[in-house]
Formats: sequence, structure tokens, C-alpha cells
Amino acid sequence: MSVALDDAERHVNTGERHRQTVRVTLVGSAVDALLAAVKLAGGWAAGSQALIADGVHSLSDLATDMTVVFASKHASRAADAGHPYGHGRIETLATVGLALAMIAVAAGLGYDAVQRLVLASELVTPHAFALGIALVSVIAKEVIYRYTMRVARRLDSDMLRANAWHSRTDAWSSVIVILGVGGALLGYPFLDTVAAIFVALMIAHVGLKLGWGSAQELMDAGLSREHLQAIRQLIRNTEGVAGLHMLRTRSLGHSAMADVHIQVAPRLSVSEGHQISEAVRRRLIEKVGKLTDVTVHTDPEDDLTAPDTEHLPTRLQVVHDLARVWAGLLEPPDPETLQLHYLNGRVEVELTLPLAADAHLAGLQHRESELRARAGELAYLGRIAIKYRFAL
Repeated sequence: MSVALDDAERHVNTGERHRQTVRVTLVGSAVDALLAAVKLAGGWAAGSQALIADGVHSLSDLATDMTVVFASKHASRAADAGHPYGHGRIETLATVGLALAMIAVAAGLGYDAVQRLVLASELVTPHAFALGIALVSVIAKEVIYRYTMRVARRLDSDMLRANAWHSRTDAWSSVIVILGVGGALLGYPFLDTVAAIFVALMIAHVGLKLGWGSAQELMDAGLSREHLQAIRQLIRNTEGVAGLHMLRTRSLGHSAMADVHIQVAPRLSVSEGHQISEAVRRRLIEKVGKLTDVTVHTDPEDDLTAPDTEHLPTRLQVVHDLARVWAGLLEPPDPETLQLHYLNGRVEVELTLPLAADAHLAGLQHRESELRARAGELAYLGRIAIKYRFAL
């Protein structure tokens, strides 16, 4: 149940979600722009390939920051005729874009570093001030990571999580730069280039991880096992629910959708069954903040185990058949006196007849026997219940 409550706490309206996303991203982009300029200029001046690679990484952070702002703006738009489920998938597509950008940057950095290792004559020992630039980058990017991730958890945004991790890889890559530059200053110039390769591999790993998760979402991957367990428990604890089956979920950007079949007492009225299904729907949306759309199908029995009822005749045909077999014994039944229940592969009949003041028990029993005997001609009929009401 804790999953449901945590999600409810994270539930934020769309407008506020967009404002918070833009705010945290603009702060990060300002830092990225400054760091990219300092690293690129410093790396060129210091002769550090690892610092230059780290600067390119920060530059890619800046580009992805702008992607986040664009995606957040459009993902916050309300549902319309062309997009009845909203625009949440824009966030998913943006996350895929971030992942692809990281992989592309990693490939370029790795290729260049390998080329320099092959041509050992191009290896140089960087200047010591490259260490100071890398250290400042580590501190700045770790602060931005923590800030962005805190907002991502509050908004439950995979796109912001992706951007936060992109910031942390920049911090980690700066740590590797420190190691590489330090090793080069100690007399091993190839370590600066090796550091650049490690930076590239690290960026690629995070990009692949984020890209795979978003690709799963685009393929309608369901919610986590913890979410499903919380949803099932909430449904079972709803008054009037006898069971549930065919629970399905799918992620839609920062939100999610669900549909489920619930089982209620088989002879409830349509309106009471609908009331129970509405209670389930409201409860899930209130308690599981990630869920924004829930469809509840009400069943009188378990679809997965009960005999098929699709072959059974419609009410019109049943009434026609009963009028035929009961001709001369009973007037054609109307909706007020005849209820049908499609259960256990048969049509059950619930008939309500007027009870005259001078009626005799023996006569009523004889009439009931005759009605049931004649109805026996209809193979699709099951239980026949006959009730009486006093005639006015």
C-alpha cells in the first residue's frame, strides 16, 4: 500500500508540473553553458583531451536541457480530439532523444580517443590547471544532479530523471578527468586519453539504460510489480467487489492508465454494479497518483473460468421464445415482470407475477410446474425463479 500513498504525494497538476520542470531545467542549463565554455577553453589551453571530452559532454547537457523544456511544454497540453489520452508520450519520446544524444556523444568521444592512442605521437601532457577546472565541475554537476533528481521524484518524471543522470555522468566524467590528468602529470600521458575513453563508455552506458526503459514504455510496458500489488489490494478492499481479473496497466509519460474486470454479486441491479465500478475507479485515481485514467468492466462471474455466454440469445429472442411456449398459459412477459441473468453458460429467468387475493397455494404450484415444464423446451434456459406481488 505504501507505493500507492507515495504516488499520491507526488501527484502534481499539469500546469505546476510544467513550471517546476522548466525552472529546474533552466538552472541546469545555465550551469551547463558556463561549464562547457570553461572546459572547452581550459581543455584546449591545458592540452587535455579528457577535459575537452568532458566539455563536449557538458555541451550535450545544454542541448538536452533545451529538449526537456520543449517536451515539458508540449506534454503539459490537455487532451484534445486528436490526442484523447493527452500528450504525455512526448516526455517518453524526449527521454529516448536524450538517450540517443548521449550514445552519439559517447561514440564520437570514444572514436577520437582511440585514434589518439593508436597515434601515440599525438599524446601530450596536460597542464595542471585542468585539475582545478575538473574539480569545480564535479562539485557543480553533483549539486545540479541532486536538485534535478529531487524535483524528478516529486513530479515522477522519467524525463527529468534522465536529465538528472545526464548531469551526474558529467560529474563522474570530471572525476575520471581528474584521475587521467593526474596520471599524465605523473609521467603517463596516455592516461589522459584513456580517461576520455572511460568518459565515453560511461555516457554510453547511461544512455543505453535510459533509452531501453523509454523504449519499453513506448511498447506499452506495464507498471511495476509493487504498483500492481497496491492496485489489486485497493480493488479487493472496495465494498461490493467479489474478485478481480484481467488487470492491465500501461505507462503514458509521467502518468499511467489501467483497465480491470471486477466481479460483483451476479444478480445485482445494473445501477448497483455501476456504482461499485465507479467506486473502484475513483479510489484508484485518488490513491495511486500515477493513475490518471481507469476503465472498470463489471462482471457477474469470472470471465476466465465461467462458461461462454456469447452464443446465448438476446432478450428479444428469449421473450419471443417464452411467449411461444407459454402461449395460453401466460401473457407475454414485459421488462417489469421478467429479469434475465446470463450466468454459467445459461439464461436464468426471474419472473414476477401478480398475486390475487383469492389465490390458492395448490393452484399456484400447479401453474409454476406447468411454466417450468414448457420452458424446458428451450435448451439454453437455466434456473427459473417465480416470485409474486400483490395485485392492486
